[in-house]
Amino acid sequence: QAQLVESGGGSVQAGGSLRLSCAAHGYTYSSHCMGWFRHAPGKEREGVAAIYTGGGTTYYADSVKGRFTISQGNAKNTVYLQMNSLKPEDTAMYYCAADFTLASSGLDCQGYRGQGTQVTVSS
Repeated sequence: QAQLVESGGGSVQAGGSLRLSCAAHGYTYSSHCMGWFRHAPGKEREGVAAIYTGGGTTYYADSVKGRFTISQGNAKNTVYLQMNSLKPEDTAMYYCAADFTLASSGLDCQGYRGQGTQVTVSS
């Protein structure tokens, strides 16, 4: 069964780091893009980062530029999100997304999504 599986969330203190991983299992074709978005209680869903797998172009939300890095894994349809200098406002459920069509552009990589992994940053 095709699915996206995230891992790597957890609890850290402000200034700490976490690395999220996402693997897309069961998809025949390579993704057009993979990305991460987050959703915190009481806030709008926010696109965090996206990478277009053909050329490696990346996009970031202004709120995470310079602190987060998205990268592709060596295995097909895997992506990582390195999060440094974490802030309490980064606390949210983080979801991996993948688009296997050509519909997405920019930061808004949409299509399939995973179940999410919780990131909690304490001050």
